Formats: sequence, structure tokens, C-alpha cells
Amino acid sequence: MKLMVTATEAHQGKVLDIDCDQETITLLGINGERLGTLTWEAVIERILASDEDSRFAHSRAHPRAPLAIRVRYTTPEGKQFDSLTGGIGGGGLFIESSTPLPQGTELTVEFALPDRPWEKLKAKGKVAWTRNKPERYLLFPGMGVQFTDIAPEARAQVLELVNALNRNRTVS
Repeated sequence: MKLMVTATEAHQGKVLDIDCDQETITLLGINGERLGTLTWEAVIERILASDEDSRFAHSRAHPRAPLAIRVRYTTPEGKQFDSLTGGIGGGGLFIESSTPLPQGTELTVEFALPDRPWEKLKAKGKVAWTRNKPERYLLFPGMGVQFTDIAPEARAQVLELVNALNRNRTVS
């Protein structure tokens, strides 16, 4: 099945060639040349990964922003891991990990915000969701951790930074 691109101005005249037997979608240029092919699995994974904001928006009471900072997390058994965050908000953070902990795992996190590197913030949390494999070199595997116990002052500091980061992103 071939679908002509007509409404998306930047790509008018291109064609999406959908092959149901091979479960692929091929993009053809305006002269019929093959520009690229994706499997249905890749398309589905991309949609699910890019839709995380809307999938979890109902459960987020606080804004978040992309931010890479060092984080140490500890399991109830006392195992400690050091990693980086991929984002942070007043309700939790995303920890990059090639072996994310199972959903529901409780842990303690410790991190410092870039505007206060001398001040370690601690919180308790639980793994709310996981991404088990990288997505198109843009999204790292890891786990979304929801804060279950964080001091109000610590949450206020996180929110202050997140709001500042988000203001800067919309101005740029």
C-alpha cells in the first residue's frame, strides 16, 4: 500500500510504502528513490518511547526537565550503584541504567543539583517504570523513579532548578 504525503508541507510529494507481509514502512522520495525503511517494531518502539510524556503525564504532579547529574542509588539490601540522571522533576527522576531494577523496587537516591554541588539531597523512591533498551540512540535504557519521601526543602530546590531550566529552554 502506498500513501502519498500531501498535508505535511516539508515532505509533500514523498510516499510511504507500507509492506504488510514484511512489516516494514519505506519512505520514497519525490522521484521514487528509497530514502529509508523502518520495521513495524521500530515504529512501535519509537511511538512508545516518544509518548512517555503523555503516558505518564496523568501521574506527574510536578514539571520536569532533562538534566544529567550524578546519582547514587541504594537498594533495600544495601547494594549501591552510581549513574547519571536523564531528567528530573519534583516528583522523581530518570536514572540511566543498562540493567534497570524491576518496577516497584524501593530505593534511596542521593544527588546534588548543579547550582548547589556541595549540598547532597536524599530521597526515598520506587521504580515506577523502565526502559529496557536504547531507543534510536536518543533515549537511554533506565528507570523512572518516583519520589515516595523527599524533604519539602529538597523538592522546592528541585522545582526551582527545573523551572529555571524550562524557562531557559523556551527562551532559546
